[in-house]
Amino acid sequence: MTPDVRERFAAAAREERPDLAELCLLIGAQADPALDGAPADLAQIELDRLAGLLPYGLSTPLEWATALRQVLGERCGFHGFPADYRHLSSSLLQEVVRRRRGLPILLSVVWMEVARRAGAPVHGVALPGHFVVGFGDPGGPCVLADPFDGGRVLSDTDAELLVTSTTGAPLTPDALVPADPLDIIRRVLTNIRSWAAPRSERRSVELWAIDLTLLLPRHPARLRLERAHLLVKMGDFLGGAAAMDEYAEVIGAFDPETATTIRGQARAARAMLN
Repeated sequence: MTPDVRERFAAAAREERPDLAELCLLIGAQADPALDGAPADLAQIELDRLAGLLPYGLSTPLEWATALRQVLGERCGFHGFPADYRHLSSSLLQEVVRRRRGLPILLSVVWMEVARRAGAPVHGVALPGHFVVGFGDPGGPCVLADPFDGGRVLSDTDAELLVTSTTGAPLTPDALVPADPLDIIRRVLTNIRSWAAPRSERRSVELWAIDLTLLLPRHPARLRLERAHLLVKMGDFLGGAAAMDEYAEVIGAFDPETATTIRGQARAARAMLN
């Protein structure tokens, strides 16, 4: 991992009010150093420009949602397609702003950042299986829009169908709670890990996505064990074994049986050197 990007990402994640766009752009810089510097600055400038295209005098949630759909979805062509799930660029904000295509969560970041710059009451909504954007007060009148579908405004029935068609489960009120910026970043990184995991040639991508996740103030403890196993798969048997032993030491006090199993895995990893 590029040290400078890692340090900047860690610092940005620990700000009192983390900057969602900055963190997404740093993920892009980690994926491709050529996306750092000027490309990141240009993405920020473009988000500012897009915000300036919105009309003045918008007030209601529906007016904001409609205006964003007209400007970003219809006029500028931001949209998602099933094929976008096959490309890492669909998870990198610099590329999503440039190509105007991406995954639901990155297109939602574009919608939120443009709307926020224009003064809209906007937040992300992490529906199970599909990320969308909410306009208005989460505790009061609120309108949902789907940036992946060009910003289509969702009725209650649309939102219910979106969730049930993806997960088979009903839409529950807790799914409509505004997503925290760091939770959004964690979900972006999880998407990148899921993209990389099936292919051995993408293991380096999976590793840096885990490393960035571990820099967030909140992350699953078991992710450290996942990282250790990945190191072994990548041929770093000693590094992976040491990481397993560290994890076993942490959980040993409250789960000695699992700790014993992991120590055995560490011994097996070291034996691969013989």
